[in-house]
Amino acid sequence: MKNAGRALFGFMLVLTVVTPGWAQNNGKSKKNDAADLEPTTQVIVRAKNWGSLKDLLPDVGKAGGKVKRQLDLIDSLVVRVPVSALEGLRHNSHVQQIDIDRPVFGAMERTGATVGADVVRQQLGVDGRGVGVAIVDSGVTTWHDDLSQNGAGQRVDTFVDFVNDQTVAYDDYGHGTHVAGIIAGNGYDSSGRRTGIAPAAHLIVLKALDQSGAGTVSDIIAALDYVHANRYALNIRVVNLSIGAGVYQSYLTDPLTVATRRIVEDGIVVVAAAGNAGKDPAGNVRYGGVTAPGNAPWVLTVGASSHMGTPDRSDDTMAAFSSRGPTGFDYGAKPDLVAPGVGIESLSAPKSTLYSSKEQYLLDGTVPTSYKPYLSLTGTSMAAPVVAGTVALMLQANPALTPNLVKAILQYTSERYYGSDSLTQGAGFLNAAGAVQLANLFANPWTKVDSRSWTRRIIWANHAIRGGTLDPSANAWSTDVTWGASRTPAGELISWGKWWSVSCANLSCSSLTWGSSTSPNVVWGLKCGGNDCTGEWRRSTVGSQPLSTDDGDTVVWGNSDTVVWGNDDSDTVVWGNSDEDTVVWGNGCVDSSCAPIIWGTVH
Repeated sequence: MKNAGRALFGFMLVLTVVTPGWAQNNGKSKKNDAADLEPTTQVIVRAKNWGSLKDLLPDVGKAGGKVKRQLDLIDSLVVRVPVSALEGLRHNSHVQQIDIDRPVFGAMERTGATVGADVVRQQLGVDGRGVGVAIVDSGVTTWHDDLSQNGAGQRVDTFVDFVNDQTVAYDDYGHGTHVAGIIAGNGYDSSGRRTGIAPAAHLIVLKALDQSGAGTVSDIIAALDYVHANRYALNIRVVNLSIGAGVYQSYLTDPLTVATRRIVEDGIVVVAAAGNAGKDPAGNVRYGGVTAPGNAPWVLTVGASSHMGTPDRSDDTMAAFSSRGPTGFDYGAKPDLVAPGVGIESLSAPKSTLYSSKEQYLLDGTVPTSYKPYLSLTGTSMAAPVVAGTVALMLQANPALTPNLVKAILQYTSERYYGSDSLTQGAGFLNAAGAVQLANLFANPWTKVDSRSWTRRIIWANHAIRGGTLDPSANAWSTDVTWGASRTPAGELISWGKWWSVSCANLSCSSLTWGSSTSPNVVWGLKCGGNDCTGEWRRSTVGSQPLSTDDGDTVVWGNSDTVVWGNDDSDTVVWGNSDEDTVVWGNGCVDSSCAPIIWGTVH
């Protein structure tokens, strides 16, 4: 019953917790024995520590449970257990928490040119060589010319199947192959036109989604366990998760997000899709749809833009389907940035589900092949590997980069497009050329870069900082610092860069910290005068009072952590007040008949 409880489509679905156990007899449902009358469910049982995990094994057996898998990364067991035994297990002295094993789902010639990856490959000679990228997805096709070395041998270093335990590479859904091509396809079947972002990167393909594109949280964590155990042997520096699961708890306790934190602490960049829930079924804009693990601050979360079918960056737009922040439960600012995710042309996998169901989107190459070698797909699942490939280029240029510094560079060098707020586009649109150039600059300090188009901003937790210069030696980039924290584990104020001005003498300006006057609380939104939006960030200087811009569409994160989300034309939404307690969701009416609706508290 490995696939029990899995749904086939969508990001945010309700998981059926109770799955009755039945045996089949001549095509009719029949009770197998007395034990099968008991409904069971698959859960992740997290032990208090490694020692408790060992002691927990016999207790699971006594409760009538069957251990499906051990997840060393988070000291957990995947267990199918009778529902009636859950309460007893929850109170077991060795158990920290129990979570439902939730479902997860699989959420280029113009792309490379649009983000500038082609430029840095040509100018700096970086192509991802030597960098291991783990792709946790539906697998990879047995053979594709674009994953070969000049038509011979595949560049997939490792393939591990967590779904069907097969040893030979395959992709029965087709999603993983498409992702692999975006990251590291070499364009062989298109005479180089559909080259991926980092065509010489080494691929570690971990199959965790089945032929329908569905999997479970435990499948993903098992793949991350493999990454952790083999990170040195395979030089894994990047993990791509073009998947999404519903957010039903804080990122501090969710097994999936906790597992990704362990990987980031290993010094590995985890890139995840934001999700495709930017609109509701009626087509209205929807906020708060970012999926797990993209809701975690340590994950590099990617939304989708559209290159509009051209290599010219100036006509790029946001993709309407791309999930917007804030995150569920924790109200964090996401996504971190956006990248092309509309009509992305990458590799097809013959005989896969997508190959047969998306026939109208299959594309020919420029060389003779027995099948159509390319497929055009859309989604944040396509945007995430564009960033993952960019990270591989950055790490080749500067292997010393930490996950936090990688994210900071990507945000700092991004390019902002006015008309979308920061809960839609994050820090801005991916600028791969700028990101790789700045990464290279930190390794080679006298390198020249052109920063005129950069936003020069980073979003740290719910604060956006603009201006200043990133300092690669600052404590914010340490692997033991959680992105968004106010202090290091040792209690020091977080510093991130330098503030240069004409008054600085001998380059001796002090470090910028999150508590300094140069890092005020931030007004989220555009500073507009009529239709002329300059995109400047303004300080909140009036306590917890909401500030707005001239176009009536401001999002404000003010002093004392007050959050005002909405506009000033009777549609204001307030999350939190000055004591960080009450959550008020209502409108901006000024008479007594329009009282705000208080619906919960922030914990």
